[in-house]
Amino acid sequence: MPRKTSSIAPDWWDYTTLDDEIIHAAACLTPEQVLGLSRPGFRVVFYDTLEEFYLAEALEYITAWKQSTADNPVGICGPIGPTEQLPLVARLVNELKLSLKTAHFWGMDEWFHEGREVPASHPLSFERADRELCFNRIRPELVMPAENLHFPRADTGGYRKSWEGVRCAVMQGGQGDVKHWAFNDPPKREGKYQHHPPKPMEYRKLATRIVDLHPLTIAQNARPKRFRSVQSRPGRRRRCPSGMPARTTTRSVSGSRPG
Repeated sequence: MPRKTSSIAPDWWDYTTLDDEIIHAAACLTPEQVLGLSRPGFRVVFYDTLEEFYLAEALEYITAWKQSTADNPVGICGPIGPTEQLPLVARLVNELKLSLKTAHFWGMDEWFHEGREVPASHPLSFERADRELCFNRIRPELVMPAENLHFPRADTGGYRKSWEGVRCAVMQGGQGDVKHWAFNDPPKREGKYQHHPPKPMEYRKLATRIVDLHPLTIAQNARPKRFRSVQSRPGRRRRCPSGMPARTTTRSVSGSRPG
């Protein structure tokens, strides 16, 4: 049976093309039922306040970096969104006097515009946000070497090579309005995906790549105060692959619990 046409963007695949019964069942889940979805390899955690949530995000950086040694370097892959945890990371590093000389960090994605990644001077640059909100705030004697900071580029060779010999302990990611995880946006309904979306195994084989963003994602990203106009947002991102070898993957969804 063919899938429905999206009620948001008819030329795209997204969650509104799912069977109505699936969408209704998901919408009816209670908090207790969501917690009950935990299983081996997949754990659901609730935080009572946003402050607790951002601290938990920040502590994942600290826990990963504390494992790093010269013989066994360790890092974390982090997104932009949310960003409230980043100043907390810097403060924790400084307060704990945690040396990051062997630790690594990978930026998860970056805006792609006019044939290349946007420069760090661009007001929307994710690299700029990571540096200004976190790494520039860490004391010089503690901060990691520049070569241990890895950000996606138009030429993905160096970024992918940076995984070699370094263990990524955690890959963080947020869920967007279109229900993507870490900007794995659903594709357009064209070519071989005209009638059916790609299967999960196809997604898992994808490498670092340029992603066309779903219209709902572009609208969502126009909300922050720095740039509120939709037409000013680039429509593509360079992102790291879902197949990056990470020990743990965490997905963040912020919101309010009923009651």
